[in-house]
Amino acid sequence: MSARKKKNLPGLQQIFDSIKDLLIAAKPQLDNPDPTVWPNLIEKLRQVTSLAESFTEQRPKSNKSWVQLSDELDQEGVSLWNISGLVQKTPHDEGRMLVAALRLAAFRLIEAGIELKPGIETLIHVLQLASKTGATLSEAGNGDVAGSVLASAARFEELLRNAEDPDGAHRVDKACATVVYFTSRMEAAWKEGNQSVAAFMSQKITDDEQRLFLLPPHDRERLACKLHDIGKSVLKTQGDAEAGTEGPEAVTWLQKAFAVADKLDDSVAHGAPELKISILRTMARAYFISRAYDRAEAALDELIPTIDAFSENGHSEHQELRWLRLAVLKRRKAGESALLDAFKSIIDHMTFCEANITDILQDLRTLNNHTLVTAVNHHCLQQLLASLDVNSDCVDRLLLSLIVHCSKDEDHSRAIAAIDLAFTATYEAEYNLLNLPATACLTLIWQYGDRHFNAKRWSAAADWFLAGSHQLFRAGCPASGAKCFRKAALCYIEQHEYAKASAVIRRCPSNEATTYYVVFLTAVHQGLDEEAIRAIHDMVNAADFDRKMLLLATQISHESEMKPVLLSVLEALLKTLKIKNSGEAVVEAMTLIRCIIRLVLKLLVEPASNKPVLIETLISHFHTAKVLAEAACAEKAIALIIKDVSWLWRTAYNCAVQGCAEWERSEVRISQLFEVARDLLTTCCDASPVDVDADLYLHLINASFSGVSGRVFAGRSTTTDGTLDIGRLRENATEIQTCKQKILSIMAKNKITDGDDILRVQYFLHVLRVFEAEMLAQLKEWDQLLQIVTEVVTSGPLGVGTYEAIADILWAEPDCPINTLLCGLEAILRASLDQNSVSVDKFSRWLRAICTIVLARNTPSDRLKAVGYVEQAVSVIEDNSEGDDVRSQPVCLSNLELTLYFRLILWKNAIGYWGPHTTLVLNVSSKSSIFPAHAIHWLPRASMLDEAKRWFESATVICRFVPGGKERADKACVISCRYHHF
Repeated sequence: MSARKKKNLPGLQQIFDSIKDLLIAAKPQLDNPDPTVWPNLIEKLRQVTSLAESFTEQRPKSNKSWVQLSDELDQEGVSLWNISGLVQKTPHDEGRMLVAALRLAAFRLIEAGIELKPGIETLIHVLQLASKTGATLSEAGNGDVAGSVLASAARFEELLRNAEDPDGAHRVDKACATVVYFTSRMEAAWKEGNQSVAAFMSQKITDDEQRLFLLPPHDRERLACKLHDIGKSVLKTQGDAEAGTEGPEAVTWLQKAFAVADKLDDSVAHGAPELKISILRTMARAYFISRAYDRAEAALDELIPTIDAFSENGHSEHQELRWLRLAVLKRRKAGESALLDAFKSIIDHMTFCEANITDILQDLRTLNNHTLVTAVNHHCLQQLLASLDVNSDCVDRLLLSLIVHCSKDEDHSRAIAAIDLAFTATYEAEYNLLNLPATACLTLIWQYGDRHFNAKRWSAAADWFLAGSHQLFRAGCPASGAKCFRKAALCYIEQHEYAKASAVIRRCPSNEATTYYVVFLTAVHQGLDEEAIRAIHDMVNAADFDRKMLLLATQISHESEMKPVLLSVLEALLKTLKIKNSGEAVVEAMTLIRCIIRLVLKLLVEPASNKPVLIETLISHFHTAKVLAEAACAEKAIALIIKDVSWLWRTAYNCAVQGCAEWERSEVRISQLFEVARDLLTTCCDASPVDVDADLYLHLINASFSGVSGRVFAGRSTTTDGTLDIGRLRENATEIQTCKQKILSIMAKNKITDGDDILRVQYFLHVLRVFEAEMLAQLKEWDQLLQIVTEVVTSGPLGVGTYEAIADILWAEPDCPINTLLCGLEAILRASLDQNSVSVDKFSRWLRAICTIVLARNTPSDRLKAVGYVEQAVSVIEDNSEGDDVRSQPVCLSNLELTLYFRLILWKNAIGYWGPHTTLVLNVSSKSSIFPAHAIHWLPRASMLDEAKRWFESATVICRFVPGGKERADKACVISCRYHHF
């Protein structure tokens, strides 16, 4: 036996020496950080390991002979193990391989140095080293070597299990070493794919609860982590490719992990809460994959309150749990409130960024519950707005998403209410919606509104447009509110809810033409003429006015048969027409004027029409047409509108004629129409390339004469205080002269050839002279008036009819000078006698006036002139009494006698008209006879016997034509004879 020992000792010594040499060569390399030397170092360590295994196999059963060698090997092993702890911090793969090599060499050296019957402490220590070495080798991918190490560890575990510990002093360490061994075996088997061995080892760990209870908290925590890692690995490697098949296996591992972790005291094991949360999260996912949704929900219900207690917001792992609970609830088809709570939990604990908002919105798209989606959107928006750092992009996306979602809601009222709630919350949070997102939101709103509008869902369309008028958009898009109100008003108009349309359009804050156009539409449909007209005026004066609006308004007014409104629109259209240097514009303007005039004429015949205003409108447009015609004539473009001008003058002429019969107190307006007709007709005549018909010139004369006549008639009225309008009188006098010249120029050109027409025109001229005399008399222009008298006297036979009028004018004018009156009457009297068309009645009045004037002068020439006029009167009486037996039937004067009184000095005599013949009579009353009396009173004193004789002779002749005249005539003869003897 001793011989064999001696034989083996040299072998052990040689192995020992080789180990020492390798370690001496390897240790310096451990201090070299250059990884390039590590492969050589790992090879040396492998040789050390192999030599150590040989040493263990060859050592004798008695340890006395190699105890010294074993101690040194044990020390070297401990040294290498310590060195491995330092090298383990190297992150490279080569570092892990080196650590594995170091630990393997260390374990084998310690194993070689262990006594044959080690104590319980040694066994605990070696078992732990073996377990850790096996785990390290397994992690490094050396499964075979790890298996051999763990096989050695199994031998030590058996020895430890059988070792006696009567007082239980080492039961905790023993339990720890055993659990570490089983854990290492479990991990190594799992990595090798031997799931049955791994499961068996895990079962051995968890079945002995008493042993687990002995483990320190950190060891139990580490064990739970190991079990959890394997459970996660099951889920990760298997996934849910075959959902429902791999989940239960992962659940088994996770249940074991949670069973270990659940017994940890959170106050002692500081990582226990996070570990439990992590295990439950993985377990819930495993339940979810295995379709055990109830268990998954239960796990999450237990977990969520725990993670909600953490202050860290938006933790990715915690959020995964909340998302997982949401997924579970969706799979379970949970109720709306449960799903909403799940969404709220996610939103309340998430960081508001684009990625998270995207996740929320994408998940909402999978739901088919409008109420839930709306509620989630609202809650997310409210939380975002309440956060300290508001992400504008997130707010914009949420608003857009909500608008799109609500557009799909079949409950329209609910959708609009949801949109308004979101807009109001955003606005009240004082969030400034920028132009680009505001435009995007409004574009969607208008798109959906137009979609309803095209589908004739007017009320729904109006609600969408009104949603776009929210105050939220006024900062980013100031003009959007008015546009939305207009669109909404149009919807109400289509729905025949005109009161609503009117109320909506009144909310428009801007002064835009389009707004006034909608106001116009609303008023037209409501039949409000004044409001529609006011809207047209405002629309034209707006800055963004477009003439096309008036064209549309014209059509609408015509279709609605609202003549006053149509008139206002046409007038506005005419005012906006740019006529300068544009032939087409002039044609269009004339067309518009014709339409306006036709419309005014239709309105005039309506019973309730405001005729004064309409007449003024009519005249105004006729004047406008006249100006256009004159401008076109100056531009030599009258041919473009000659038909319009022809229609206009005829219409103006006919309107004036009709106005003479129907319009009360409208002389000036009627005159203006005649004057417009005159001017337009003049333009037609001047522009005609061929000779114009006499009828046109006749109408021209008629219009001119009628216009002047109307102004004269209007001018005869005085103001309220009885004074005359001198300016108007002078203007009328000028118009009369112009009219006379125009008529005379036409007559001079022989444009009128028909006798009756010529006679009528000459009559017009005489009337104009009377008018002119009247104006001049009122203006006290006596010299010019005498020129008119001269013109009348020399105008021919037709002027007789004007004598009386002019004579009356002169006689009735109290301010007329005596000389003017006398000259006028004498000229008129001579003209009457010359034309042999004198009227006895008129003649007697004129003669009386003349005699009164000349006798009042009492000059010899005046008296001779007076007696001459009396002799002419006697001649006229005799001429007009031929064929009648006046002497047998003397003229009797009644209380209603038609006589004219001569005033010769102090006596009265009468010349009258009575019976079937016009007779100049001298009223020889019982008191005196004027002619003899005059002769008796004046002639003896003047010794004018011849003049007295003429007075008595005239008196004798006149007495024959009055009742009782014979006796008076005899008396006159006696007196005449008496003076004859003188």
